[in-house]
Amino acid sequence: MSRHYGVFGHPVAHSLSPRIHAEFGRQTGIAVDYAAIDATPEQFTDALAAFADKGGAGANITLPLKQAAFALCDDVTERARRAGAVNTLVRNGDTWHGDNTDGAGLVRDLTGRHALDLRARRTLLIGAGGGARGVAPTLLEAGIGDLFIVNRTPERTDALVDILGEPGRVHPRYLNDLAGLGEFDLSVNATSATRDGRLPAFPASLVGRRTAAVDLSYGEAAIPFLSWARAHGSHDAIDGLGMLVEQAAESFARWHGVRPDTDSIYGELRARHNALVTAD
Repeated sequence: MSRHYGVFGHPVAHSLSPRIHAEFGRQTGIAVDYAAIDATPEQFTDALAAFADKGGAGANITLPLKQAAFALCDDVTERARRAGAVNTLVRNGDTWHGDNTDGAGLVRDLTGRHALDLRARRTLLIGAGGGARGVAPTLLEAGIGDLFIVNRTPERTDALVDILGEPGRVHPRYLNDLAGLGEFDLSVNATSATRDGRLPAFPASLVGRRTAAVDLSYGEAAIPFLSWARAHGSHDAIDGLGMLVEQAAESFARWHGVRPDTDSIYGELRARHNALVTAD
């Protein structure tokens, strides 16, 4: 039976992951069969089972399925366990092994491609879903300072803080607390709330001359938050395209035993993105 790979999400037709993995396969000489598979949370369990039955050997997981994927795994890596969310599945006999490469991808992009020193940065994380859960543990391991987590739903904020387990360093806050929190050295938007073009009313006081604003989304979805950050003087404004490429390389290495170079495909996708923005 041939081995298949793919990305599950809803919606997922826009995903760049098939293009990225095709390039990784070309670069390494590995024949890659990788497709985008749309599945709602209600459909996901059955869709993943059907994928496995047809030879599914590995999958990436994106919004809104990362926590559901975690629940379907028989075993997970420590970084996935700490996140409580999975973005990479590896077929292990008749079961799924889960990993989370989001945080490693983000930190590799920020420190390598953008040359940011994350150490001791006072950090704001907006969101407490699968994306936030994926990056928070690795940001802490990378040496950031205090981490403040805000989300529309207080229960989800508190749950993520409990999972991270670093009292005194990780602080739950709520959206109406933002005006009193002062400047942050690193602000990470990990919520999908801006995908429809609307941005919550963030106070300008969050941004200082050293602030690096990061959106885990890329393309149009990242524009509202990064435009807001630039308008208020953020030193850096970084979208999630580099993170996407880097986490994909981590997944590819898990499946195929070789880590591909990421610079060429990142450069290609960035040039395409810039051309589209210029055309608009």
